Amino acid sequence: MAMQEATVDELVRMISHGELRLPEMQRRYVWRSSRVRDLLDSLYREYPSGTILIWEAGEQVPLQDMAVSQEKSGFKSTRLLLDGQQRLTSLSAVISGERVKVRGRRKPIELLFNLEHPDKLAEASEVEEDGAEDEDEEEPVDGEADETDSSEDELQKRFDQKIFVVSTRKLEQLPKWVKVTDVFKSTSDAAFLERAGVTSLKDPNFTRYSQRLAKLRAIRNYKYRMDVLDQKLPYEEVTEIFVRVNSLGAKLRSSDLALAQITAKWRNSLAIFEKFQEACAKKGFYLDLGLLLKNLVVFATGQSRFQTVGNLKVEDLKAGWIASRKGMEFALNFACNNTEIDCPALLSSPFLLITVAYFGHKRGYELSPSESDRLRYWVLVANAKGRYSRGSSETLLDQDIASIRGGSRTKGLIDRLRLQVGRLDVTPGELEGRNQRSALFKTMFLAFRARGAKDWRSQVAIALDHSGSEHRLQFHHIFPKAILKGRYTSREADDICNLCFIAGKTNRQISVKSPDSYFPQILAKSGQDVFKAQCIPMDKTVLGINNYMAFLAKRRLLIAKCLNEFLGS
Repeated sequence: MAMQEATVDELVRMISHGELRLPEMQRRYVWRSSRVRDLLDSLYREYPSGTILIWEAGEQVPLQDMAVSQEKSGFKSTRLLLDGQQRLTSLSAVISGERVKVRGRRKPIELLFNLEHPDKLAEASEVEEDGAEDEDEEEPVDGEADETDSSEDELQKRFDQKIFVVSTRKLEQLPKWVKVTDVFKSTSDAAFLERAGVTSLKDPNFTRYSQRLAKLRAIRNYKYRMDVLDQKLPYEEVTEIFVRVNSLGAKLRSSDLALAQITAKWRNSLAIFEKFQEACAKKGFYLDLGLLLKNLVVFATGQSRFQTVGNLKVEDLKAGWIASRKGMEFALNFACNNTEIDCPALLSSPFLLITVAYFGHKRGYELSPSESDRLRYWVLVANAKGRYSRGSSETLLDQDIASIRGGSRTKGLIDRLRLQVGRLDVTPGELEGRNQRSALFKTMFLAFRARGAKDWRSQVAIALDHSGSEHRLQFHHIFPKAILKGRYTSREADDICNLCFIAGKTNRQISVKSPDSYFPQILAKSGQDVFKAQCIPMDKTVLGINNYMAFLAKRRLLIAKCLNEFLGS
């Protein structure tokens, strides 16, 4: 193995010119803007940020597109990027202003640089836990704007202590915050200095800001050490190195390592997996590739652990994929049409789909009406109770898969769920202290939608796919957090029974009013049904700020009754 050095600028150009490509074994680009911010922060401080692992491929191997655009390579040999994709893609995006192809991101990563950052760089930016962004987890609805308890002044003070922040419209307007991409695109400081109020060479900020901009641009010259694997190594051995390197560093999920092992045995299989992934997305279910691979392993081995992948033959993988794809199609159809769970954001765990897929497979996709009803009941209750969100999710999944494999039908699944959670109905006490991250919140949405819940003003039925910011569904605090602050704890304010589903415009019109103030106006225009559909009590004695806890208790009873009717408990 040879060791080389290359600057960030050289590596970005290698990517742009197609000299450095991505092998099929690699996972996709997954970093959020906050991770890119933290990388820039480290490079600006000249901190170590890892090494780059490259293979000078001596054979033709399957490739995949990077998240940034690349020219067609004119090089005879191909350099493959094995470790460092997330960092180099991020740097390419920021330095070149390049758009990155990531689901849910429609514009380039944009960071802002603080010309007035503290001289003493003692506090690094917050670093998110590894893997936090891997699942691309979505909330079923957008939160309202007042979710933070910090005032604007408090937030601004915190921002002022940072070197880099993820861009916001308000910060972009401030003269001493500059876009990082603009700095890299320009060799002159004049526009930035003028905007920051520096009009003379004698201004003490002239030298200070100029030096900081120069230090930012110097990130281009930051040197990475490159470990280059020998050209003679076969692809299978390179895959083994890739798996070991990333296992030791715990940088990748087990599904990413399994993907490397699968694609090493089954060449060009990534394109097959991604094609099915796209087909699922068209049905409204964008499923993580890791979930599809776990489903493949379940169908091929009868259990969910990725450790067995290394022992599977290509024939086993191909047969398992065909069967698992058919099973997942059944699961998605059942979820959408039988349970009305028409979006993965409404699932407490996507593992529920694997269980339904395997159940359908083992029953030959022939279910009696009563068996279909019981399977629907299990899905809804398991989803509401968070079946795979308690304890080891893989262990619980393996228990259900083993039960199905052993011939057990829906009764076995229901009995195992009851053994885990106790009561299968929802009690008022179970709702107490829960917030929007609870599995029960997702079931609340399903139950309210089934009751015909509508936006209070527009009378448009609640849904996840409304277009336009005014109609996009949000969850709203019935008693706004602003009026509860100081009198009740944040946990009490965020209680699941203080939340309802309305459109953005309605949310903004309510602003920070108390229910006893704004309810009469809505009642006069829309009637009581809009409140009844979402189990909101109309008793005037509980709509005042002093009776907030009584309101929660009363609504808790109504919601529990509604959920049990929806679940069929």
